Amino acid sequence: MRELTEQEVVRREKAERLRELGLDPFGHRYDRDSFAKDIKEKYANVDHDAFENMDDTARVVGRIMFIRKMGKASFFTIQDKTGTIQVYISINDIGEDNYNLFKTADIGDIVGVYGKVMKTKTSEVTIKCLEYTHLVKALRPLPEKFHGLTDKEERYRRRYVDLIMNEESRKVAFLRPKIIRCIQNYLDGQGFVEVETPVLSTLLTGASARPFTTHHNAQDLDMYLRIALELPLKRLLVGGMEAVYEIGRVFRNEGMDLRHNPEFTELEAYLAYSDLNGMMDLTEGMFTKIARDVVGKMDYTFYGHNINLEGPWKRISMVDAIKEQTGIDFKKDLSIEECLKLAEEHGIEVQEHEKSFGHIVNLFFEKYVEETLIQPTFLYGHPIEISPLTKKNPDDPRFVDRFELFIGGKEFANAYTELNDPIDQLERFEAQLAERDLGNDEANDIDYDFVEALEYGMPPAGGIGYGIDRLVMLFTEQDSIRDVLLFPTMKERGNNTTKVINNINNKEKEQIDFSNVVIEPLFKDEVDFDTFSKSDFRVVKVKDCTAVEKSNKLLKFVLDDGTEEDRVILSGIHNYYEPEELIGKTCIAITNLPPRKMMGIYSCGMLISAVHEECGEERLHLLMVDDSIPAGAKLY
Repeated sequence: MRELTEQEVVRREKAERLRELGLDPFGHRYDRDSFAKDIKEKYANVDHDAFENMDDTARVVGRIMFIRKMGKASFFTIQDKTGTIQVYISINDIGEDNYNLFKTADIGDIVGVYGKVMKTKTSEVTIKCLEYTHLVKALRPLPEKFHGLTDKEERYRRRYVDLIMNEESRKVAFLRPKIIRCIQNYLDGQGFVEVETPVLSTLLTGASARPFTTHHNAQDLDMYLRIALELPLKRLLVGGMEAVYEIGRVFRNEGMDLRHNPEFTELEAYLAYSDLNGMMDLTEGMFTKIARDVVGKMDYTFYGHNINLEGPWKRISMVDAIKEQTGIDFKKDLSIEECLKLAEEHGIEVQEHEKSFGHIVNLFFEKYVEETLIQPTFLYGHPIEISPLTKKNPDDPRFVDRFELFIGGKEFANAYTELNDPIDQLERFEAQLAERDLGNDEANDIDYDFVEALEYGMPPAGGIGYGIDRLVMLFTEQDSIRDVLLFPTMKERGNNTTKVINNINNKEKEQIDFSNVVIEPLFKDEVDFDTFSKSDFRVVKVKDCTAVEKSNKLLKFVLDDGTEEDRVILSGIHNYYEPEELIGKTCIAITNLPPRKMMGIYSCGMLISAVHEECGEERLHLLMVDDSIPAGAKLY
């Protein structure tokens, strides 16, 4: 049982007194006729003296946000969904009993007010209360800290309080559905039909991502929460629905950071008889319509960049963009050996499943180009290896007719001239399976039913996918996805930590059959003490841990190493740990290694893990020590 604060005890006593007076502390229906914003706008330009000859009244309802009690008369402010308005209340206007009822009110209570519209001597539009109605007693006081927004994490965890106290949060919350409605109206006006497709699937298809899995008891069948919307929508093109779109939730079992949440909202649209260029025109038209009709401006600030959405937007091929930044021309017919040499010369790490022309081109783009695309840019001409669902470019089959939209160095859309050749599609699916064998654990399953659908004939088409959350981030000028989600996914903590953190801390020890364990032989070469002592082993505490975008293995650690500055170390252990379970752990790191750039991020040190082989598979355990050891403690 939670222990109540002194204020909470007092508020509960007030609730009981209301019951004794025959009043329900938690209220009933109240029919208002006006909203705060509308009243203030209607009477903003009416002179103070003019109200003497007016009898305009309003019936409003809202939450008390401010009270100034002054004996027999008081002022208070109520807040509804449109904003706040001041109320003047006096014993002479409502009577002693009702005024005493008002005096029991607290900040946070919800009340109804009927009264005459007036202006104070300071020209503030005010309602002179003639009827006061108690509706809801707030049993908890509003936390003062929310006024200063001092704790962002608490804002996300208790969004209901954040929306009460934070005008910017309310603005974003109300703007998001307007943006989505604008998108729907725009696409509907272009002849598209909005549809719904299944959230549960028996196959992992449509994108490269880790899924959430569940189990259908009635059929005794494992299923996935969808990671994309693509293939069901393209089946509808086969069926004759020539222009379709869906706005829906998708789920990816991956790390969380400022731009990623495990569940997010995606828009995918497909248009028969269109192509890559048609999707560019559709996208530019949709973004400019939102900017003009919903937000009312074309200039935005996004991740510190000044963005202008006026068209026409830049269009450039991936290989031309790489050439601009590096001088390397991937249009040439380069061998895989030449590509690998270029990657090594430019400090690019190539995984086993990435040893192909197309993957290396993409790695160059990610390292040297992506973050330079600030103004809206359509980047087209992706390598075929990273685009299994896209039509080949007729002039150079190494590439496909695909584009990504980049704004502020971030991807906003992904579009194809859709692959509709069933033979080619099956071959691409099979190539994906081969990549899985080489270590790509995000490779797709083969959807034979989709191949069958293509065999009936899918019209030439253009298709595109947008991340709605990131789109809303741009138009509301927010740098974190959590600020545009009403209820972002958060790590459990405090009294509710029985589901995640305690499971991690208290999980049963992994059972190892040591008869199947193979240990790497000890080094035969000795190292002198002076050389060994040059390595600075330190205890570090994990402040934050996230998955590195577009990497299957890397986790980004933000560490406390005992200094006043955070230390960032990247470690390729995502196959063994989810980032959330490592936050708060105490580990060991070598801190005096030279910085190494990986995926565009400098890694300053190395975390120590224990590795062994078991039943032919590599097993890894991140070395963790007693939490009582302080950060920065040196190991000898």
